[in-house]
Amino acid sequence: MKGQVALVTGGSGHLGAAICARLGKEGAHVFVHYHSGAEAAERVVAEIVAQGGSASAIQADVTNAAEIDEMVKSIHAAWGKIDILVNNAGITRDTLFVRMSEADWDAVVDTNLKSAFLCSKAVVRNMLRARYGRIVNVSSIGGFMGAPGQANYSASKSGLWGFTRSLAREVAPRNVTANCVAPGYFGGPMTDTIPAEMVETILRIIPLGRYGEPHELASTVAFLASEDASYITGQILIVDGGIMMY
Repeated sequence: MKGQVALVTGGSGHLGAAICARLGKEGAHVFVHYHSGAEAAERVVAEIVAQGGSASAIQADVTNAAEIDEMVKSIHAAWGKIDILVNNAGITRDTLFVRMSEADWDAVVDTNLKSAFLCSKAVVRNMLRARYGRIVNVSSIGGFMGAPGQANYSASKSGLWGFTRSLAREVAPRNVTANCVAPGYFGGPMTDTIPAEMVETILRIIPLGRYGEPHELASTVAFLASEDASYITGQILIVDGGIMMY
């Protein structure tokens, strides 16, 4: 990926940081996007630079089209292009459906799904002109399985599957690919909050018997963003330790 430019939304988060680090290791200049976590984003940048890579932090509200357009314009002004877009930004607002407010629904769907539409729209025209681009959307097995208290989250992550496939069909003639990764349970802040009595139950349904490591998801994203995946588009690659086999 030497000489390529990558934008990773939600790049200051746990999984986003791993994705940024891997793309930086592969030689891309990585824009580590953040909304409010400036310090976390700068730490990711510093880690990439310390490993010999190149990176910058960049701020925007990815639910706001005007801010996204400004972010993309600033990247193009500095680097002239965006070769790789990873739509990784995501939040949860878990609560039982009967208690879920419209605000809970909108916040999650706008951040997890609408942002992928807005960011892809902002970069894809230039990718089509360049006849090259890689778009990778980060979904979840929750988009297929569903979970109590996650009607908003599951709907947003399932929506990414259909969005990815429709987009892939449109942009394929110009050598732009769009794919999706659907992670299962990965160690980090989200799994750290799971009650201890539930952890054993979860691990029992994972055939590999453990949580995933962030670098394992990052390597999958890097593959889909690479030349090695040039004949792969419109796919949902499930990275879950085998849960979805059931």
